[in-house]
Amino acid sequence: MAGGGFGPGPDSGKAYPGNLTLYVVVTCVIAAMGGLIFGYDIGISGGVTSMDSFLKEFFPSVYRKQKADDSTNQYCKFDSQTLTMFTSSLYLAALFSSLVASYVTRRLGRKLSMLFGGILFCTGALINGLAQNVAMLIVGRILLGFGIGFANQSVPLYLSEMAPYKYRGALNIGFQLSITIGILVANLLNYGFSKIKGGWGWRLSLGGAMVPALIITVGSLVLPETPNSMIERGRKDEARSKLQRIRGVDNVDEEFNDLVAASEASQKIEHPWRNLLQRKYRPHLTMAIAIPVFQQLTGINVIMFYAPVLFNTIGFGDDASLMSAVITGIVNVVATAVSIYGVDKWGRRFLFIQGGIQMLICQVVVAICIGIKFGVDGNPGELPKWYAIVVVLFICAYVAGFAWSWGPLGWLVPSEIFPLEIRSAAQSINVSMNMFFTFVVAQVFLTMLCHLKFGLFLFFAFWVVVMTIFVFFFLPETKNIPIEEMVIVWKEHWFWSKFMVDVDYPNGSVELKKGGDDKYC
Repeated sequence: MAGGGFGPGPDSGKAYPGNLTLYVVVTCVIAAMGGLIFGYDIGISGGVTSMDSFLKEFFPSVYRKQKADDSTNQYCKFDSQTLTMFTSSLYLAALFSSLVASYVTRRLGRKLSMLFGGILFCTGALINGLAQNVAMLIVGRILLGFGIGFANQSVPLYLSEMAPYKYRGALNIGFQLSITIGILVANLLNYGFSKIKGGWGWRLSLGGAMVPALIITVGSLVLPETPNSMIERGRKDEARSKLQRIRGVDNVDEEFNDLVAASEASQKIEHPWRNLLQRKYRPHLTMAIAIPVFQQLTGINVIMFYAPVLFNTIGFGDDASLMSAVITGIVNVVATAVSIYGVDKWGRRFLFIQGGIQMLICQVVVAICIGIKFGVDGNPGELPKWYAIVVVLFICAYVAGFAWSWGPLGWLVPSEIFPLEIRSAAQSINVSMNMFFTFVVAQVFLTMLCHLKFGLFLFFAFWVVVMTIFVFFFLPETKNIPIEEMVIVWKEHWFWSKFMVDVDYPNGSVELKKGGDDKYC
């Protein structure tokens, strides 16, 4: 039953009719491209801040420090709070904008929220590409953050509401796949633009963010609104017609009636933010906070940071950063595709737990290898190529484990578990926590690396243990559960059921098929 072992979990007694139509696939692919702006920014910012021409123009003191520093301590070599603040300030802007995006998404629709995200991100990219001083850079970064906040708030919700419940996981993970593609493309462009004579290639890197922004902007104009959002705003006849086209069948009465019932219940909630604190929403609030926090505490940033150093020892020389970005980027994309294939077959819990175990093993091995060769002074000396290759293989295995578990599922699971009446507000909590801890980790991990040295890998490994145990005991399986029937997984969970005593099933018509491991029911 829900939440126990590796069994199938609950299946709703309702099986809404419908097909995986070409219309809904195309729609979800276009919407998922909203992840490109987030991925592109993740990939582009680190590369730009390593370009000498960019540093000399905007951060000359940092440039002089790096060039004058002949220390061989790899742990502290890149510790610069000025640059990390420039990079991570975007996530604070995204945090605040996601709160505003909650209102827009709920009251004005998912499409409009995506449109705002694209326009804000495009404007920020233009300002950054034309920047003449640090002030313009900061303004541009803030606008980029606003755009990401809107897109990350609305796109996962849009995908979860549009997709047939049997394929919701695969279609929703398209968002994470777009993020990984954005990172890979950005890294490739950074390398190419850094070779431009005259040192102005960074402008193309930053300004190039307009391309993915225009994709989501134009895409939001041609996308249909979700039936959930239409019903929520009183357009029931149009919603029924749209639902028939999305599902590819005429008989959508059962699903439509459930959507209407959920909408009517949500209309009675005047203050969704305040209602999040109600006892019956305790499971949802817990997941909205815990999942994004755990996603950032996997330590993905540390692994990605060390990849260029290790690839350099293999013999790639000046191309080490490119090769590390390309290899880990390809692994990231391929592993995310594996998640798309398996998430609705194997389930969310299986991928979470398997990915956690895989990341834990890889982090411990990398920590031991780095500790043995780098020591506490950070001087690796001469590293055998075979030694570096072994470590790189474990890094790739770690990236793969993250890319098919906590990477995509960190966005998928929160977007599908929230009832309509709190969905926008709860998703804002999810995005805000993700952005806040992305900011915190980005701001402090270089300093922590300087002080904890190779022990930082063990620090994140500890949190991987914690989050894997948390998923095993407290996260119910949500595959093959219609989004408006999700209450059943909490009602039948061994722990969360105590908070759901006064909650009825939608329309009082859901029956459970018992299955899975009764131990945790």
